[in-house]
This record gives sequence, structure tokens and C-alpha cells, in this order.
Amino acid sequence: MRLSRVPSIEIKTPGQFALMREAGLVVARMLHAAAAAAEPGISTAELDAIAEREMRSAGAQSSFKGYHGYPATICTSVNDQIVHGIPDPAVRLAAGDVLSIDAGAIVGGWHGDAAVTVPVGAVPDQVTALLQACELAMWHGLAAAVAGHHLTDISHAVQTSAQASGEYGIVREYTGHFIGSAMHMDPAVPNYGRPGRGPVLAEGMALAIEPMLVLGAPHNALLDDGWTVVTADGSLAAHFEHTVAITADGPWVLTAEDGGAGGLARAGARAAAASSGARRT
Repeated sequence: MRLSRVPSIEIKTPGQFALMREAGLVVARMLHAAAAAAEPGISTAELDAIAEREMRSAGAQSSFKGYHGYPATICTSVNDQIVHGIPDPAVRLAAGDVLSIDAGAIVGGWHGDAAVTVPVGAVPDQVTALLQACELAMWHGLAAAVAGHHLTDISHAVQTSAQASGEYGIVREYTGHFIGSAMHMDPAVPNYGRPGRGPVLAEGMALAIEPMLVLGAPHNALLDDGWTVVTADGSLAAHFEHTVAITADGPWVLTAEDGGAGGLARAGARAAAASSGARRT
């Protein structure tokens, strides 16, 4: 992939970032509501209904439902499902499962996109470690989303963090993306690679950073439903994602309630000042 050969990247105004922040906060509430309800016995279709109610109560629209025919408001990927699992009334969670929830929302034509992976009840220590490693790799990637950096500085930060946490498989075929007036915008944001390559990041850009780590080999397969991606060896998977705005003050994580302050601090960085108060429009 020659990341330098891409169309011009959409630059947002402060007012457009404000709408993306509204969409991001809706996504945060959708994920919180679905994750809080993810207990043994509940179906993934019921979780989808919970997230949809949260979204509709905020007056937002779904980024996912109808996207290339996708039939639901969120993605619910269980255990060896890496991404894009379709909510199903026949799929009921059990104690010890691992669930990835991915959600997107639109406010005023502008998108927010985020994902979280949660345990259903108690899980083994190695599974907890997998989730922690994936989330931390995401935060290191977000910390590298700084004006003047190259795109693959983010990729390298994700990869380096994941490898420092343990011998996890890093899924390469599925990547992050730029985002704004559409959910998926070029260029792609890989979760691996050498630093210093690709477009130079600039104030006004926004992107979704989303590492996917697995306990086994990173090889994967697409199920017959045309959406669900699973690990080829049946190993468990984790997926975390946030949408981040590049500002003059640093990264502003639009889908985190605190603007990313807590997570970025874990990665040795700080959130943009805009995250702690009202953003000018």
C-alpha cells in the first residue's frame, strides 16, 4: 500500500468538529448502555435494540444500519469473531464470553465511530491481558495523532505497544480510517508499519484508530454472511476504537467522554485543551 498516493484529506472547521463531538458522545452512550447490559443470557439482538434506543433518544442516526446493506445499528462480535458480527436473537451471551461492540452515529451529517471489547463475567487472566493490551495499543496510536506527524507514526505506535504487551497476533487486513462527512474515508490507517510514511497529519483532520489483537495467529476468514470476520484458528479476539480530531492543542478524542484525557495519560500524552470544556464553533 502506497499511503502517500491518496485523495486530499477532508479538513474540518471548528463547527464541524463540534458536530462530530456530538456524534461521538452519542456513540459513547450507545457503547456504555450496550456494555452495561452484556450479561449472561442476553441476546446480541437485544443489545442492538438497547444501543438503537440510546441513539434515537439523542436524535442521531446510525452510521452502520443500511451501510452496504448492513442490517443492524451496532456490530456484536463474540469470542473468535474479530469484527462486524451481526446482532442475532439466537446468539445469547454466556459467562466467560468476550464481546466486541462497535457503534457509529451521525449528527448533522457528521460521523462518530468507536468500539470496545468487554468480558461477560469472569474471564481468565490471559484474556484480561489481551483486552488491556489492545486498548493500550489504541491509546498509543491516538497519542501519535498529532499535527506534523506522518500517518504511519500512528501505525508504528500501535504495533510497538501491542508487541511490548505480549505475543499477540495483530490483524493486518482490517484497519482504521479517516472519518468526517462519511464514516469510512481514505486513506486507511494500518495497525502496523514503519514510522515516517504516508501523508503528514494536519489540524482539522479526523480519523478512527482501531487495533484488533488476537490470542493466536492473526489469520482470519470471512463467514458466509458476508460481514463477520473470525480468527482462522478459533482464538479469542479484541477490538478497540476511538475517533480522534487533530487540533492545534493535540489529540481530541471525540468518542471519549473526557476527550481522551485519561487514556492518553496512560500512553504518556495529554488530550487537547478543547476536551476539558466547551469547543468553540
